[in-house]
Amino acid sequence: MIDVLVVDDDFMVASVHQNFVDRVEPFRVVGTANTGEQAITAVGELRPDLVLLDLYLPDMFGLDVIPRLRTAGHDCDVMVISASRETDVVRRSVRQGVVNYLLKPFDFEDLRPRLVRYAAQRNSLLTTVVRGQADVDRVLTGAGLSASSVALPKGMSVETAELIERTLRGTDGTLSAAECAARTGISRVSARRYLEYFNDTGRAEVSLRYGAAGRPERRYGWRA
Repeated sequence: MIDVLVVDDDFMVASVHQNFVDRVEPFRVVGTANTGEQAITAVGELRPDLVLLDLYLPDMFGLDVIPRLRTAGHDCDVMVISASRETDVVRRSVRQGVVNYLLKPFDFEDLRPRLVRYAAQRNSLLTTVVRGQADVDRVLTGAGLSASSVALPKGMSVETAELIERTLRGTDGTLSAAECAARTGISRVSARRYLEYFNDTGRAEVSLRYGAAGRPERRYGWRA
């Protein structure tokens, strides 16, 4: 499991974000905090792996929480969730090592792929043996992660994910979910689910093909 602390000055917003996080495996919310001081105390008591950190807290600016956590010896990761669109704030967040920066307001489908990518890269950091520069590059970019190296969402199998991955890698161009299903022998619905998972984790990309009428067709290609 990946334990998460949700920090937001509005307890109702914190509850919504908690609900979002708890819907994404293998994440679970172990606590919430509404002020910077509460957040620092909660990190010390709960030892979360990831903190979802609002910036406009009633007692301090959210980014000022991070150096206090580091001084106290806490190495949890931090994802900023804020309405701030100021360039200086984004730059400062990056300099402080945040793993992502998500603008409010957002919905579940905005947060989910960021959590999935974080889980994949975290797993890579925990399991990669560094033999050379290529291994370091893969850890830093999240590239080159095989389906078997990450924790898949509930209901997905490593074997099917690897089958879809091999199919995409071996395709010259892009595939639709229907074409992928025909090549792999699985249902179109299942193929679409795995393809969207690879898109969420940044290992595949989606393009739209527009026809004469109707909705555009989603086509998937493996990222080099």
